[in-house]
Amino acid sequence: MEHDPLLIDRLRDDLMAAGYGVAGVEEVLGTVAADALHREEPVPALRATEGSGEPVAVLVRTFLLGSAVPVRRLERAFRTLGVAGAVALGLVELDGDDVRALVDLRPYAAVDGGGEVDWWIASDLGELATGRALRTDHVLGVGGASTTLAQVTVRDPRALVLDLGTGCGIQALHASRHSRRVIGTDISRRALEFARFNALLAAVPLELRAGSMLEPVADEHVDLVVSNPPFVITPRTPDMPAYEYRDGGRSGDAIVRELVEGVGAVLAPGGVAQLLGNWEVRRGEDWHERVGSWLDASGLDGWVVQRELQDPAQYAETWIRDGGTTPDRDRDAWAARYGSWLDDFASRDVEGIGFGFLTLRKPVAGAPTLRRLEEATGSVRQPLGPVIAASLAAHDWLEFHDDEGLLAAHLAVAPDVTEERYLTPGDPDPQVVLLRQGGGFGRAVQAGTALAGFVGACDGDLSVGQIVNALGALLDVGADAVAADVLPSARGLIRDGLLLPSS
Repeated sequence: MEHDPLLIDRLRDDLMAAGYGVAGVEEVLGTVAADALHREEPVPALRATEGSGEPVAVLVRTFLLGSAVPVRRLERAFRTLGVAGAVALGLVELDGDDVRALVDLRPYAAVDGGGEVDWWIASDLGELATGRALRTDHVLGVGGASTTLAQVTVRDPRALVLDLGTGCGIQALHASRHSRRVIGTDISRRALEFARFNALLAAVPLELRAGSMLEPVADEHVDLVVSNPPFVITPRTPDMPAYEYRDGGRSGDAIVRELVEGVGAVLAPGGVAQLLGNWEVRRGEDWHERVGSWLDASGLDGWVVQRELQDPAQYAETWIRDGGTTPDRDRDAWAARYGSWLDDFASRDVEGIGFGFLTLRKPVAGAPTLRRLEEATGSVRQPLGPVIAASLAAHDWLEFHDDEGLLAAHLAVAPDVTEERYLTPGDPDPQVVLLRQGGGFGRAVQAGTALAGFVGACDGDLSVGQIVNALGALLDVGADAVAADVLPSARGLIRDGLLLPSS
């Protein structure tokens, strides 16, 4: 792709004037066609835009659907850039009286912990537009994993952010909104070219460096690392294509382990690293043991959330299809690659493959104090970035408050917490009391009589000690018994954001 700033400015103006945004695309397609396109089914969208000269429809057919469109129609959409300018930028090529896209160029809108974003993102055309398997140096656009990482990333101000494995540059763009300086690195020079183009189109300054893993920033001290690394566990067999955007060239889950154990070398004290990853679950071993050993070796605070667990067959099917190979398109290749994946997993006694996100932090001083590994396979309320940031702050608050300090503190129930009581008809007392979090991870905590009473009294006015003393007298068990029952649970509720310290 070319990076002529004047032509890119004209492109941006034309896309804005055409109304080529997420809302504009959905309006021209209609709900049915838009939803089908999200499922990678183009037929309704092709029918909805067929014969239309409306600029948004023309841009959809060109850049989202990969269809040939008449030159005169694209000229109407690119009033200042012109088709000649689009050719010069490497966006399209002429095909007689028609024009065809060379890249995928689509509007992107999202909400992260810093608020709303609205850009256009260029990447390689996908299988839907080309009808072919992906090239091994394919540059991926914004997918589900990218969106997940953007939403779980903490967004407090940072001096220097590293987007490791930047790809099309989407994480770097998100980071630019709360950082003084952003470095994007990638082993793929094609990916860096797309990232450079997207940064110019978004009018965002980025530093882009070629290199593997942490090598390009070996001499830097980074305040935040975000990474959607090439974590896919791929057999290292001669007949298996290796896609740069997803395959790190290591055996098994080694690339995620290496990143977890090594990222502390470039983190500034207090710096945070957040990444997505896969890990193997081997026979006779719990996933906590394997990933926990990485945390122990890292010397960092660590919080790992497993969001999904697939068996080897499910995993193989997912990633063979991801590369564009299907049973109906190439049955022999499908069967061979499927077998290679199963053999590879069997060689290491792999029974499952976990997927999730990891938050790591370099202690400002001393040894790590946070080691948390949990499963959260249900629905969550995105963005989780503010929730994760608040939980890290709550962890630090708890580290500085022993039980005596906690008794002196004042707590308030978070605004999104509700209480649910389950009673047998005619019974005056509930059998089950649940404290339920409406946002974030949507946690539900079962509370006994003392804890339910304690939380109900947390309005910020009384100290924890005053509430404990009152409950001890009310329940006729004494304050020490109530404290022993309530304080450990209160710490968990503070850590998870159900209770908020007000002093």
